[in-house]
Amino acid sequence: MDETVIRPEWATLPALDSNEPKALAEAIAFVLDEKKGREIKTLYVENKTILADYFVLCTGNSNTQVKALADEVDFKIGQRGLSPIHFEGRDNGSWVLIDYGSVIVHIFGREARDFYNLDKLWSDAVPVDLSADN
Repeated sequence: MDETVIRPEWATLPALDSNEPKALAEAIAFVLDEKKGREIKTLYVENKTILADYFVLCTGNSNTQVKALADEVDFKIGQRGLSPIHFEGRDNGSWVLIDYGSVIVHIFGREARDFYNLDKLWSDAVPVDLSADN
């Protein structure tokens, strides 16, 4: 039997704060999952780099979906009061990077994810199981 997780509506959730990186990473992963992103992985990298506390990696099925996933993250997280510091690759559709300061989101097409292989590059980072918090 399939277990259904009931999640609150976005409107009832509190505003996000960039000083709460895990909550931000969790919200981003949730948005990507809801929009049918694949291979979503959240990595705790604070002890590995000064770039961010968390990386969220995701794969889209096509260039169109990569763009749609990035736009949805930007829109939904924006509704919660947080705008990205930088947004890169919006027009190419093979790799989009969204920088929220404490969390950096990488949304790839299949070929780009395989080519850049950030999963291997950051293999010593701690994977985060955000489902345990829900």
